[in-house]
Amino acid sequence: MAEESPKKKIIHVHLPEEEKYTTVLTAGNHDLIADEGIHVEGGKDEGPDPYDYLLMALGSCTVMTVKMYVNHKGWDIGNIFMELRHNKRHDEDCDKCEDPRSKIDVIEKEVIVEGDLSDEQLDRILDISQKCPVHRTLMSEIKIESSVSRK
Repeated sequence: MAEESPKKKIIHVHLPEEEKYTTVLTAGNHDLIADEGIHVEGGKDEGPDPYDYLLMALGSCTVMTVKMYVNHKGWDIGNIFMELRHNKRHDEDCDKCEDPRSKIDVIEKEVIVEGDLSDEQLDRILDISQKCPVHRTLMSEIKIESSVSRK
């Protein structure tokens, strides 16, 4: 068995019996709610949906990484914002575009910064934004090991 990282994250997820989709997510001392939107039968829109959380993880990691970098460089920067969009679409060189399974997931990520920065600094921020740990995880080969147990 592969050696486990000492920084292994454990997240608890609980979907109560009486709920259709409203789910409690626990990370350390933080409880969050996930739900499906009202466009899904039984969804109550009481929290972000799972893809929202995925985008929020990527966005928050990105702005934190950029902030660390610009602070290290001593650049004068104001607020940092992210806008992220997720959709499924055909790749530009799609051979089987008529097959709905041929669509790929696309995440569009836009970093918006305040401050008087040069074009070179903005290019470097873009480069650094693609080096955040969550971005690198999503772009790498991912292995998900699943199991089921009784309680």
